[in-house]
Amino acid sequence: MKMLHAFAGLFMALLFLAVDSAAVEAYWPQFRGPLGSGVAADATPPVKFGPSEGVAWSVEVPFSPSSPSVWGDRIFLTTFRDGLLETRCHDRADGKLRWAKGVKPDALEDFHRLDGSPAASSPVTDGRHVVSYFGSFGLICHDLDGNELWRHPLPLALSAGQFGTGTSPIIVGQRVVLNRDQFRYSSLLAFDLTTGAKLWETPRPDASGSFGTPAYWLNDGVEEVVVAASARLRGYDLKTGKERWLVDGVCGYVLTTPVVADGMLYFGGWSNTKTEDPLPTWEEFLSKADKNGDGEVAFDELKEGSRDYWRGVDLNRDGKYTKLDWDLMDADSPHAENSLIAVRPGGRGDITATHVAWKFRRALPYVPSPLHYDGRIYFIKDGGLISSVDAKTGEPYYAQERVGANGSYYASPVAADGRLYVASLPGKLTVVKTGGTAPEILHQVDFGTRILATPVLIGKYLYLRTATHLWAFAN
Repeated sequence: MKMLHAFAGLFMALLFLAVDSAAVEAYWPQFRGPLGSGVAADATPPVKFGPSEGVAWSVEVPFSPSSPSVWGDRIFLTTFRDGLLETRCHDRADGKLRWAKGVKPDALEDFHRLDGSPAASSPVTDGRHVVSYFGSFGLICHDLDGNELWRHPLPLALSAGQFGTGTSPIIVGQRVVLNRDQFRYSSLLAFDLTTGAKLWETPRPDASGSFGTPAYWLNDGVEEVVVAASARLRGYDLKTGKERWLVDGVCGYVLTTPVVADGMLYFGGWSNTKTEDPLPTWEEFLSKADKNGDGEVAFDELKEGSRDYWRGVDLNRDGKYTKLDWDLMDADSPHAENSLIAVRPGGRGDITATHVAWKFRRALPYVPSPLHYDGRIYFIKDGGLISSVDAKTGEPYYAQERVGANGSYYASPVAADGRLYVASLPGKLTVVKTGGTAPEILHQVDFGTRILATPVLIGKYLYLRTATHLWAFAN
């Protein structure tokens, strides 16, 4: 693990060579931090903290489910406010707003009104550029002082399920990589970091929409970008965008992001399949939901809290739910399989039977991505059920152990200094000691408001975005 941490630090230092050394020591440059790992190798964040304990500062921020990114003395956020899609910069020392730059789209993409936002994607930075992606606009790039460097408009995103955009861009060297899987016209794109010019675009016609962020993998000496959607995990050449390999039979509806560690690639996720958590029959659903007896379900016939979900599975987008939508959903991704898998490097073509080292099929996460830390994979399932398996073998140390914080989980777990930090959607953040044969709870605090964003760990600090505030806690 120490060797991996040393490699990660060297990689990032070379990647951002021209940036001053002080800034390199304090960075969380993208969604899930350095290399998208969720791990802060040298950080010592606080164990005990909360709204009235260990607070360095807190400031009100507009709602958005996107996670903060950090470089040096700046924290970057995206948000939607007063009709503008904004990139914001806050001071790490006191949380004060340094600048906010907005762009007004011609139209807004469809999005889930409770859990979503037109500004759901996390910004990414390399210490010189801050790149934000909005499904309603495209890409826009600023320098650290908020001066616009370039913009690359894109067509309005048609997200799967009409839930809104969820993916975030990443920076690898001089490329910005974006997964733009949609209801239709899905593709993976790369742009020049300096100019915003499109370098390549690879269509993904069988990807009916995913929400995961791409992962960078140095696979047997070749730089790759890895993306999952519609029951398939694929690796693409970073330079050309050409597909190099695929693994068939992962989860069908993808919200998680792959993780790379010790040369291996890990991916896990859960979604409804024909064999796991099956839906009721169309007739059973119709008997409960069809209030006027016309054989179809208008959304105003459903309970208000569930309308956004059913609107999202209106697959033919005719404004109502019909037998055709039901059949389309039932036929989608028949080869999907909910599992956590480990992929060995070096494969080409269909490597499903040759390079999958192991599979684990229990207690899988829906939205939070798995985490690799000290030779283990950790993941949390809705209901507050945490699991830990051996990264080499997939054998469990423990599975589906309760952490005492029920509800859904949207934020991905992060780790530092022998501890996991996991946040539930209702607002409880739990600190768990790593290792062992059962999770040891070190601290738990209820923020009393929803948490959708993934926490940030840097040095002695923990930064947390809730639905209403941006918090800084110090050790």
